[in-house]
Formats: sequence, structure tokens, C-alpha cells
Amino acid sequence: MASQDASSEGTETATDLPSSTAPNAPETGYTADGVPTFDSVREKIENRYGTSLGSVELASETPEGRSVEEQYEARQQAAADRLEQIRRSMHEG
Repeated sequence: MASQDASSEGTETATDLPSSTAPNAPETGYTADGVPTFDSVREKIENRYGTSLGSVELASETPEGRSVEEQYEARQQAAADRLEQIRRSMHEG
């Protein structure tokens, strides 16, 4: 038996590995020190970005959303017209 123990010495099995590197350990998104992994941070950002795009798309499809867009475009046009008026007055003076 002693020779069998000596031959297995230095080799690691799945039970010898720390739980964070075990093959079937559940992925928590954090390291053993409590630091978020790159993959978990990327996934959170992608989820938030997708939610944001969906919210914008839904908002633009509602009557209120279209009204806000129309008001914004009207303000932009009024600002451009006023700027043009100011420029003309500066060249005349």
C-alpha cells in the first residue's frame, strides 16, 4: 500500500482541487476574493444595454413617445431658425 500512496503523490484529482476550479462548480460570477469576473461584468453590461435599447424602441412606438420626438424636432428646428436669423443680423450690421 505504501508504494501506491507514493505513486499517487504529486498528482491532483478533482477532489484535491480547490472548489473554484472544480469541473462542476457552479459559476457565481465572482472570484474567491469576492471580485466580479470579467465575464460577469460583461454580461451585466450587455443585459443593461439590451434593456436600454428595448426601452427606447418601446417608447418611440407609443403616442407619448412620438409626441416627445416631435416636440424635440420642433425645438431643434426653432433653434436652427433662430441661429440663422442671428447670423443674418450680424452680417447686415
